[in-house]
Amino acid sequence: SLMELSYVLKKILTAIIAGGHILIDDIPGVGKTTIAMAFSHVLGLSYNRLQFTPDVLPSDITGFSMYDKNTGSFRYVPGAAMTNFLLADEINRASPKTQSALLEVMQEGRISIDGNTHNVPQPFIVMATQNPVGSSGTQELPESQTDRFMVRLTVGYPRKEDELQILKGTHLTKPSDLTPVITASQLLTLRQEAASVHVDDSLYAYMVSIANATRTSESITLGISPRGTMALASMTKA
Repeated sequence: SLMELSYVLKKILTAIIAGGHILIDDIPGVGKTTIAMAFSHVLGLSYNRLQFTPDVLPSDITGFSMYDKNTGSFRYVPGAAMTNFLLADEINRASPKTQSALLEVMQEGRISIDGNTHNVPQPFIVMATQNPVGSSGTQELPESQTDRFMVRLTVGYPRKEDELQILKGTHLTKPSDLTPVITASQLLTLRQEAASVHVDDSLYAYMVSIANATRTSESITLGISPRGTMALASMTKA
């Protein structure tokens, strides 16, 4: 429903302000690409989309060095990650090597090619989507990789009445029609503001208690990692 979509959009924006990356679990065709494009337009960010398939290579993400015979030297050809907002579509269809190349860029914020380091633009936000486990040609991301994402969300199917409105075309605002409300540098300032929000020690203690409860619960196979507790604190501030 629109209320649930509003909840998802708020969570995505909170993660962006908290400096995190977003993982969306969903079937194809529920508007994930539209959401990603809308956020990049509204936040004044450059945008790339990479459709992950088994034959996507790490160099498609990171870029590569190419010999330029005119200058007699190698020049860097940027990959999809050289942008502010990267939509990594159907990430669990890519090979583990390609998945880990993306996760490395997310972690480091830079790319090393032939001994040269290239910083990705700031802010750098990855919104990755994955199809439900068991879909043909997919392999689940390892826990160590899903842990790099600050939030994991599901958009879900629209309600009947919303789907009817979509068919009738009454919801048709294209992402490109949206006007930027802030710039990339203002978003970085917003992040600094969020990071400096004061949190009382009692609230930090409460967050640690929640994390510990997930680690000792018999119902949970793998509890929240220390990175997860830090993500909770960052989201709370944002």
